[in-house]
Amino acid sequence: MIIFALSKQEIAMANNGKRRIAGSYVASTLSIALVLVVIGVLAFIFLNARQISDHVKQNIGFSIIVKDKVNDAEIKKLQKILDTKSFVASSVFISKEEAAKEFKRTLGEDFEAVLGYNPLLPSIEIKLNPAYANNDSLAVIEKRLLENEAVQEVSYQKSLVQMVNDNVEKISLILLVAGALLMLISFTLIRNTIHLSVYSQRFLIKTMQLVGAKTSFVCRPFIQNSIWLGFFASMFANLILLGAIYLLQQEAGGVLDLMDRNLLIVMVAFVTLCGIFLSWLSAWVSVVRYLSKDMNDLYN
Repeated sequence: MIIFALSKQEIAMANNGKRRIAGSYVASTLSIALVLVVIGVLAFIFLNARQISDHVKQNIGFSIIVKDKVNDAEIKKLQKILDTKSFVASSVFISKEEAAKEFKRTLGEDFEAVLGYNPLLPSIEIKLNPAYANNDSLAVIEKRLLENEAVQEVSYQKSLVQMVNDNVEKISLILLVAGALLMLISFTLIRNTIHLSVYSQRFLIKTMQLVGAKTSFVCRPFIQNSIWLGFFASMFANLILLGAIYLLQQEAGGVLDLMDRNLLIVMVAFVTLCGIFLSWLSAWVSVVRYLSKDMNDLYN
């Protein structure tokens, strides 16, 4: 009876130990996954930065004001020629009558009734291809357009174009610095998470070293466990990221295409590799740290 009671107690203790280990792995996986979600968000922003930048630049345009003597047929012919140019993303012809209607709607008054005529000129509104959305390119385009006898004026906001380009460069630099800092912080957080699991076995690590085990042999089981930990954490993080991107796409579907398959594959692969690599590196650093310590230092 006594033997049976002791055996039952040992089984209960073993089960409690397994539950604690399982709980520790789950907590570590979730902790690493949350860090990887942040890495994934930054990677997603980096991958879509070009698309977002292009979208902003595509909203930059200019107006080609056509001379009053030019008829609509000639203007539309000019528009078709412009549509073939590499700097044109899209174009819209606005006649004198359409310009007058828009002006009246904006002012809320009938200026033609006061003046007795329509002083507005027809125009072609151009949206630029992103590569040409800078003041240097626009200056060259403006010069060429003014050589056309039908064109009276080319109008665009130089300060706005410069501001957009300056802000895009600043944001790119900020993202680059933030990415470097985030990778450092992520490594530190993942290392601390894995270090806690290695800490409980520091005496076993030192004992294996004292009996002659090589560093690679001692590190192998911890590294293998950490790699699997990083892999499962990255899978969980990717599920969170893909779900969030899908929901975001539902809100911004009419503006940006955030579900680009190739970009999503790159993001998922990057998060997975980061999870595996950072976990492997963290385990290796933690185990080597205890191997380099004296036995007495392990009690601190």
